[in-house]
Amino acid sequence: MPVLSSPPQLQITTVDGNNEEVSPITDSPSSPISASPTTNPRRLSEAATLVVLHSPGSRSRSSSVGSILSGATAHTASSYEEPSHKQKNDGTEFTIENGEDALRPDPGTEADFDAANNPFAFTTGQLNKFLNPKSLAAFKAVGGTLGLEKGLRTDLTAGLSMDEGTILGNVSFQEATAAARTGKDYANIVQSSSESNPGTFVDRKRIFKDNNIPLKKAKSIWRLMWQQYYDKILILLTVAAVGVAICVAIIIVVLVGSLNDWQKERQFVKLNAKKEDREVKVIRSGKSIQINVHDILVGDVLHVEPGDMIPADGIFIEGYNLKCDESSATGESDQMKKTPGGEVYRRLQNGTANPKLDPFMISGAKVLEGVGTYLVTSTGVNSSFGKLMMSLHQEVEPTPLQVKLSGIADAIAYLGGGAALLLFAVLFFRFCAYLPTDSRTSAQKGSTFLDILIIAITLIVVAIPEGLPLAVTLALAFATTRMLKENNLVRVLRACETMGNATTVCSDKTGTLTQNKMTVVAGTISKDAKFFVRPDQSDTPAKVVTSLSSSVKDLLLKSIAINSTAFEGEENGQTTFIGSKTETAMLTFAHDFLGMSSLKAERSSATVIQMIPFDSGRKCMGVVVRMPNGVYRLLVKGASEILLSKATRMVADVTSEELTDVELSLGDIKELEDTINFYAERSLRTIGMLYKDYSQWPPVEARKLEDNPKQAHFDDIFNEMVFLSIVGIQDPLRPGVTEAVRQCQSAGVTVRMVTGDNVVTARAIASECGIYTEGVIMEGPKFRLLSEKDMDQVLPKLQVLARSSPEDKRILVRRLKELGETVAVTGDGTNDGPALKMADVGFSMGIAGTEVAKEASSIILMDDNFASIIKALMWGRAVNDAVQKFLQFQLTVNITAVILTSVSAVASAKMESVLTAVQLLWVNLIMDTFAALALATDAPTPEILKRKPSPKSAPLVSLNMWKMIIGQAVFQLVVTFILHFAGPEIFPSWTPKQLDTVVFNTFVWMQIFNEFNNRRLDNKFNIFEGITKNYFFIGINCIMVGGQIMIVFVGKAAFSITPLNGIQWAVCVILAAFCLPWAVLIRLVPDASVERFWLGCVKIFRPSVNAVAKRANSVGRAIPRRKKAAKKAAGEETSAGTSPTGIWSAPERNGNTVG
Repeated sequence: MPVLSSPPQLQITTVDGNNEEVSPITDSPSSPISASPTTNPRRLSEAATLVVLHSPGSRSRSSSVGSILSGATAHTASSYEEPSHKQKNDGTEFTIENGEDALRPDPGTEADFDAANNPFAFTTGQLNKFLNPKSLAAFKAVGGTLGLEKGLRTDLTAGLSMDEGTILGNVSFQEATAAARTGKDYANIVQSSSESNPGTFVDRKRIFKDNNIPLKKAKSIWRLMWQQYYDKILILLTVAAVGVAICVAIIIVVLVGSLNDWQKERQFVKLNAKKEDREVKVIRSGKSIQINVHDILVGDVLHVEPGDMIPADGIFIEGYNLKCDESSATGESDQMKKTPGGEVYRRLQNGTANPKLDPFMISGAKVLEGVGTYLVTSTGVNSSFGKLMMSLHQEVEPTPLQVKLSGIADAIAYLGGGAALLLFAVLFFRFCAYLPTDSRTSAQKGSTFLDILIIAITLIVVAIPEGLPLAVTLALAFATTRMLKENNLVRVLRACETMGNATTVCSDKTGTLTQNKMTVVAGTISKDAKFFVRPDQSDTPAKVVTSLSSSVKDLLLKSIAINSTAFEGEENGQTTFIGSKTETAMLTFAHDFLGMSSLKAERSSATVIQMIPFDSGRKCMGVVVRMPNGVYRLLVKGASEILLSKATRMVADVTSEELTDVELSLGDIKELEDTINFYAERSLRTIGMLYKDYSQWPPVEARKLEDNPKQAHFDDIFNEMVFLSIVGIQDPLRPGVTEAVRQCQSAGVTVRMVTGDNVVTARAIASECGIYTEGVIMEGPKFRLLSEKDMDQVLPKLQVLARSSPEDKRILVRRLKELGETVAVTGDGTNDGPALKMADVGFSMGIAGTEVAKEASSIILMDDNFASIIKALMWGRAVNDAVQKFLQFQLTVNITAVILTSVSAVASAKMESVLTAVQLLWVNLIMDTFAALALATDAPTPEILKRKPSPKSAPLVSLNMWKMIIGQAVFQLVVTFILHFAGPEIFPSWTPKQLDTVVFNTFVWMQIFNEFNNRRLDNKFNIFEGITKNYFFIGINCIMVGGQIMIVFVGKAAFSITPLNGIQWAVCVILAAFCLPWAVLIRLVPDASVERFWLGCVKIFRPSVNAVAKRANSVGRAIPRRKKAAKKAAGEETSAGTSPTGIWSAPERNGNTVG
């Protein structure tokens, strides 16, 4: 075998990335590989090298291949010692990457590189290295298309054999890569299967699998109901269920939550049932046949044509002018020109590689133009699309609110159960102490015991806020209904409340921040007529075009419409332009501003004499038309820098009906060059337009084409042109994005751009919408290689992640969540799926979003407007506020009711509480169910965006809330204790029954007035703000007031009360109304003073609490500790200080404790 004796010398010329195109070449490679393969098939040839382009500061919008591989280090070949080989040409620096590194497994993917009894030369892991990111090094390392043909036991022309079953023999890695030198071995490729199981492709499916992606199994309604019911509070309520109100609350919570989730699951199943189940054209046994998309196999040769969705990953074999839109799969907004794999390999070998070479076909991409065939290399779960889909199959994590509510439920269960147990113990001991002297019958004694038991159980019912799950469910249901009117379709109910505490938004660029529609956003006609589309710009295209004369407008129109290869077509029932994004952008401009009604009519009215097609060398195209006056006009369109160098004159006056021109001065040229640079710095693709008039055609001074003497040689006429215009083309921002980003930032939410586009474009767009403010911009391939420590240092300053793959986005989201951030992700493409699913809240686009993105998201923006996220943020915070309002209200009721019931029962000689079980159940109904409805329906105000989000570690009950809860509880207890214990002295004429009724009535009215106090969580005084807009609150309070009045008048024996007179009613209502001014006094107490008092109490009581907790924990760990001591004595290493349950492994349990 030949040995590489010297490093390949590669010549690369720097070109303008805005306009460079690779001309279609369909010939197959013929040059031999210049390196000897190594003996180990998993250790690749170290001589398999790759050209990597690196151009610091360049504004080239190159494909992802060139940018991703920039900065790679050089490696030595196995047969010679070579330092890092670098070469410069026109300011461009590149290095050569080792092929062995290109096929090295990424962490966690090692299993994909092993396959038992593999008859093929390659594994799924090696083939997957072609993508994520695109790697020409990996492509070269496997021997190009001929190496793949040999190693995959297929044929680039005839495809797979339809008779293939169990494959005989095997092909080694060395044999496959050597095929690039030796050519095809038809005996080993075509005749590679035995006669057993013909047509079953047994080995091929075993090693590479087919193109099926397993669907996620939907949950049944019963499982969803059980999951909804399996809640600590609901289980406690079930145990203590002694009334209809509690049962109704349980049923409502379970049904509302489970039915909503069931509907979501049905949508999921329906969405999967609608998945593309289409036919594709494949070559097998030399014949083109139609097969189901799920039957595609690795080694198949597929046909592609405009409009096709790429069904599996692969390598382009041959074709003509194939261009793909990969924006949904990679985030790259530019169309990607595909170069045949054979040509790419040949150019890599002979040193003429270009960073724009791209032979890779990505599943999920769309073919825009051209035709061709490609070799399938990855299918199903191994393809890039399949990996995206499989990453969506993950379990939903609990929301921050759910975690905090779980902590509340635990605390309430312990405290409520403890209080009930203590009360029962005290009363039971008293009951037992009086038994020797009790002369009542056994039935009467048993009745007394049952009364004690009922009081204890009722206390549990009072202590447990059964309205809390209901409040959360109702607040979410109300918010999601209102959000739908504001273009937010909530698919996952939990996402609504999670969004309220979002601390960072990771947004995709293409289709989310921008419109994913290339548009003419800037222009300079001649030298003086200029426009630039942006919010603060008054010179709009319409205003500038209106100032032009009809002759100049007609010249512009013909330069765009006639000198174009795009055409009119129909997509989704609407007429549109089909072609390259640059051409369609300019045609749209002509249609919107230059009065072009029909492209077909415009072209049919022109007399075209000669067409000059686009050439990647001169970077322009042209057309010659004969004007009505007999003049022949040459129209040229192309790269602005090149066209400006060919111009010597420019249009003199754009407002004059007579088309005249003047000479271009050095100052004019400098000004136009500055304009081009100004556009380029903002990542605009610049296109120039020139023209020149001739009296005859072909011109006398021009050479004639040999094959057509009536046409002129373009190089002879492309000089001394008249400059007409420069336009800047860009994927513009969506309306309202800049303001939405500003609102997010003012609300304490960090917005980051995560895009597959290049750094230059990403920086320009991020700067324009206010995301980039001199922070950190990093590329995805570099980001993923950071250690956790380095990543944690970068993340606070990271504002833009460019050239990011779906895996990079997922890594970013995962790490942010691990750092305690509540992460929202926006996206519209298939490539956004993993990050959308990983995020706490995923937003997809309802109009432009792919089905994969919608399926992975939890909220769909129906208007595709990033600004709608602000509405979701406001409603999310409103939901969290509703839960906190209800919790503040409920805990006040619970503390007061528990203490009042316990103290009055213990103090009573008959061991009876001042509030009976039936009265307490009525309190539970109106104070839980009704209050949940009333406090869960306040709409958000703009003020809600002026505060910072609550971190996951923040307690659900804040210090300010505790101040109100304890303050109101103290007031209510003082009032009720005075009425109960001092009432006979204060109101001697009132009977004990009347006094008990007054206590009950006053207690209920204090809750009604306190409900108004709880409409605010801050220290502001206006508790009636927006109350007239909340009809639910008004209506429910009317029901509560009416119900209480009715009970007092007609409840009598059922509620153990008696009707009250006017004075007694006045005492109840006036005393209860003092809750309102008392709340004002509480709000006047500085939070800092309360905090100091709280910390002082904690300092005093913490040792006692810790001692009790430590003693309780030590009892639970006694047996495990003995086992650990025995293990330690035996010399086994243990991890000390951690309990078996992990309950006390951390010093604090932030987010799971109250306050």
